[in-house]
Amino acid sequence: MGFDNEITITGPFRAPRQMLADQEYDGHTSVHDDATADKLGLPGAPIEGPTHFSQFDPLGVAMWGQHWFEHGCISSHFENMVIEGEEVQATATRTSATSARIGAVKADGSSVLSGTMTLGPRHSETELDRRLHALKEPGELFIVDQLRVGDKSVPERVSMSMTESNGHLYPFSLQDKLAVITEPTSWYSGSETPWGRAVIPTEMVSVLAHKAGGVGKVRGPAVGLFIDLEIRVIEGPLFVDSEYELVHEIVGIGQSRRVESYWTRTYITDPETGVLVATVLLHQGVFKASYEKYPADKLAN
Repeated sequence: MGFDNEITITGPFRAPRQMLADQEYDGHTSVHDDATADKLGLPGAPIEGPTHFSQFDPLGVAMWGQHWFEHGCISSHFENMVIEGEEVQATATRTSATSARIGAVKADGSSVLSGTMTLGPRHSETELDRRLHALKEPGELFIVDQLRVGDKSVPERVSMSMTESNGHLYPFSLQDKLAVITEPTSWYSGSETPWGRAVIPTEMVSVLAHKAGGVGKVRGPAVGLFIDLEIRVIEGPLFVDSEYELVHEIVGIGQSRRVESYWTRTYITDPETGVLVATVLLHQGVFKASYEKYPADKLAN
């Protein structure tokens, strides 16, 4: 199915579900816990950002067919958090044969995220390419000060089955997710797919990427959040029950008025062939006010 440039595809409003109320981060609750969110002055525990990526999978398939799961990239800046019960609508405007601008809004019109979708395997510039390249020197740091750009983790192997939990960071299984995913399809659960195997939903590629390992040390306890996220498939799809090798690399460090932050790129490789299957670029912030040792005179009013 072909589209002319600048055509816009809009999905239906969906009500994503919160699945991280029991998340543990460095041994404590996360921002997705209601009590923790309340302490930070937030209106509620936000739904995890990757959840919103599922609403873009049908738009990617509408534009590029099965190639979306083989070579698709979604690159997003999160702008406003979503609380369970709120509805979200996704939109993509195709700007070339292999790229589109994307956005998601709540029912009141407020923006949830903005960014790009591109088709590879040789991707054009993405939203997070631009944001990372524009990063400035962070200045004095007190939480992420031990991290260094270029730091890498040792390789670790992971897989995602239907029934196993995905650890303390993601205390649910793929089967649990598929029971509430906003855009269900048999491609995620059976063998009747273009590839003869079940594929991992785009949002769950982020879960796979952060299922094991890590790099560097962030001071704490302190509460974090996702600011930007990119999932880039280079030679996919990624399959349920397949083993992959992960390596994490720190590629950027920064700060804003309320948070210190760091950028981690995770390389997902087929350990049998050595082929780079996908990368996940995550920009995480840590609330300065959530770290009890943060200098009081350095906190924003």
